[in-house]
Amino acid sequence: MWRIILSTAGKGPQNDAKRRDGLPKISICVIIEYICPGEDEEPMEMIHAEKLVYEYDKRDEEGNVIGRNRAIDGVDIDIPQGSFAAVLGHNGSGKSTLAKHMNAILVPTGGTMWVDGRETKDPEELWNVRQTAGMVFQNPDNQIIGTVVEEDVGFGPENLGVPTDEIWKRVEDSLRSVGMIEYRKASPNKLSGGQKQRVAIAGVIAMEPKCIVLDEPTAMLDPNGRKEVICAVEKLRIEKKVTVILITHYMEEVIDADQVFVMDGGHIVMHGTPREIFRRVEELKSYRMDVPQVTMLAEELRKRGLDIPGGILRREELVEALCRLR
Repeated sequence: MWRIILSTAGKGPQNDAKRRDGLPKISICVIIEYICPGEDEEPMEMIHAEKLVYEYDKRDEEGNVIGRNRAIDGVDIDIPQGSFAAVLGHNGSGKSTLAKHMNAILVPTGGTMWVDGRETKDPEELWNVRQTAGMVFQNPDNQIIGTVVEEDVGFGPENLGVPTDEIWKRVEDSLRSVGMIEYRKASPNKLSGGQKQRVAIAGVIAMEPKCIVLDEPTAMLDPNGRKEVICAVEKLRIEKKVTVILITHYMEEVIDADQVFVMDGGHIVMHGTPREIFRRVEELKSYRMDVPQVTMLAEELRKRGLDIPGGILRREELVEALCRLR
């Protein structure tokens, strides 16, 4: 980006001279400088939505349209590039519908959604949007197409035109990051549901998108598997500056997020940092949401008169707070 600065010269003999029309002479200094991208600039928005609306037809058993249902209603959302955002909400709150707008699987019926500065309703930007934002679905069977694990993971990079040597490197790195490297020659049909989900996540990681949208990706995994996947995604975010957007029911997965959005009835009803959100235990309960177990325990202790700060997110924080009471 170029910046042009205009300034008048200070006092001096040359500025004390008069022009023929009697007016003083003024010297103007013009400075043109190039600013490297990112220098003196705020982080760019990876996801930006304004008054986003999505409606679909309601039909009876015979397929006749009987009305319209509004799944998303006037949502405004901003997620900076390279950040970690989480979207929470009970079933039917609209969070998965919102996630599908971030990959242009769905396009708004009202309002606007931008992904990395590209409007998702623009047909000419569809390919660029989907290259920018990778999507991991809740059901891995909707995403896995290969007959061998390593071929499935390499399918995305191959379609992006990545050189063969680089493809195999990405396949190995991504499978290793989700703990599936020993299954690289296996058939996806012979894997468990949790293993399939890890393969689906590895396939998106191998494409190295700027943004990864994960729609309840750990729903089929055990606690250790969930931890491995979240750690792998977080490592990718830190090393590659990838924006991560996580839709989840597991509250413990969002405690490291930069911001949390809570949805209900197609609206954003709460927004803040994890600590700010989980301080409001009763409000979360009113939206049929849970809080991390340690947060709930700390809240119950507070109700019983213990002087413990609100918004505790980790066991270590609770232990430290209890030790200070001695």
